[in-house]
Amino acid sequence: MDVLEHWSVDFYDFTVPLPPTDDPDILRFGDLLGRAARNGARHGTPVITSPSGRPDPRINLFFRTGRMAAHEASTWRRYAYALIVWLDFLDVIGTSWDCASVRDVEAFKDWRITDLRNDERIRPTSFDTDRAALNSFYSWASARYGVFNPVPTVEADDSDEATWSPGPGYMQQRWDPLRPAGSRRRQVKWLLRAALEQWRNIGLRGFDFDGLRRDGWRGFNEDRDCAFVDGLYGTGLRVREWASVLDVELPASGGERMGEAWLAAKCIKGGEEGRKYWIPRRVLQSVEGYADPLEGSRAEVIRRAQRRGGYDRLRGVRIVTGHNPRTGELYIEGGSGPAALALDVLAPDERRMLFRRTPAGLEPLCLWLSVNGLPKKVHSWEDTFADANKRVAEAWVRRADPDGRLSKEEREQIRRECPLWATAHMCRHSFALKWFSILSLLEERRLEGFTPEEIEDFRDQLGDTWLQLAILLGHNHPDTTREYYLEPFTGLQLSYLMSLLDDDEQAGVDSLVRIFARHGGSTIVPVAAAVATGGAR
Repeated sequence: MDVLEHWSVDFYDFTVPLPPTDDPDILRFGDLLGRAARNGARHGTPVITSPSGRPDPRINLFFRTGRMAAHEASTWRRYAYALIVWLDFLDVIGTSWDCASVRDVEAFKDWRITDLRNDERIRPTSFDTDRAALNSFYSWASARYGVFNPVPTVEADDSDEATWSPGPGYMQQRWDPLRPAGSRRRQVKWLLRAALEQWRNIGLRGFDFDGLRRDGWRGFNEDRDCAFVDGLYGTGLRVREWASVLDVELPASGGERMGEAWLAAKCIKGGEEGRKYWIPRRVLQSVEGYADPLEGSRAEVIRRAQRRGGYDRLRGVRIVTGHNPRTGELYIEGGSGPAALALDVLAPDERRMLFRRTPAGLEPLCLWLSVNGLPKKVHSWEDTFADANKRVAEAWVRRADPDGRLSKEEREQIRRECPLWATAHMCRHSFALKWFSILSLLEERRLEGFTPEEIEDFRDQLGDTWLQLAILLGHNHPDTTREYYLEPFTGLQLSYLMSLLDDDEQAGVDSLVRIFARHGGSTIVPVAAAVATGGAR
């Protein structure tokens, strides 16, 4: 048995067969994946292994029973990584998870956030995942094994959130003493369009700050990565949502500035019901370029996978024989004929197993594919952004030191000070700021000449900027939108806000302003209707 330095985690993948082996210790277990499924494992279920190389069945049972078993694989992944950091910390201080004390948890919090000896300290907002994971795990372990719960917090359910009690338009959260004081402060950052395009060109397309492409650049997947980033910025979707889209769910680019699409319920955070969202024409054109059957990289990776038989070896493949866009259903091949299956009930992992038959072989319905032709996993987009940020930082160093005369330490300092970087969620923040600027301008124009009482009446009936922005972002309540964005957006000058818009979007705003002017400035148009009529683009 191998001895490891730290706790580790792996995840069950039921989509690929296990590699062949002649190890008798493994063969005596028979079908390992079938055995795991009978023991409650699903695709994406974590397996946490101790430094001795042996898993602790009590810890791993946490992800297979109770409320945690009903969560999405993304939640399992976050909690599993949080738990192994905690378990490594306990090994260092010489105790085990079932003997941990309140003081150990407080020491862990201090080490994660403030301890100067820790070179990998995190922000208070990031510690919220650790807090939620420990809270849920020990609440479960306390009930199942009688283990003392060392987490000094309110009793929590397995949903990762403390209890909320509804009020008249607001919600009040119960006190949680383990939550860091700074965790409520939202880290909202955004990019102007010019900055995003520069970051994209340097990080994803191989250019330098001088606007020239670097010699030797091989950007095989740059059309995919650019289309994905354009989509995040243009739609405001979360990474999980945009990464889970099927090719049949997107409209074709046409004359309208915005295309309408439906986001399936199981792909949305919370997963209660689906919703409509809008895709800019330029994003659809970028996606169509990536998916072009002759020149796009998507078709190339599919052909390569078909030639080597990669799709034929997958487990659990479901063959799609048709799609009904009116009802939002797929028709799945079955023993007694095609069966209708609503797109709304298909979670991201299920979507990875959807294929259609073509003359060349099987072909995935998932839009975003890796170099091996398989659907790209949601968390792997973090690596795409991280790699792009490294390229941008290297280009920043080359710009400052083209002749390589600076020392290694000086170059590293320049690299750390690179002012241009991006994360996937910054694209969503930028989308929110862009639409906040559009909606603020339109509200200012359409309410000119009304008395304060009339303005209040209109807002009560049809909603203000925050309600409309909540609709675009997919928030269930405008209070959520205010909580994230009110403070960061307050005080920004209108000229700055409008600088986020490109020419196409500015033309859409001007068109709406003219419509309001023709109606005497008295027509209140909800954002959904405005978008549907070809307005604010």
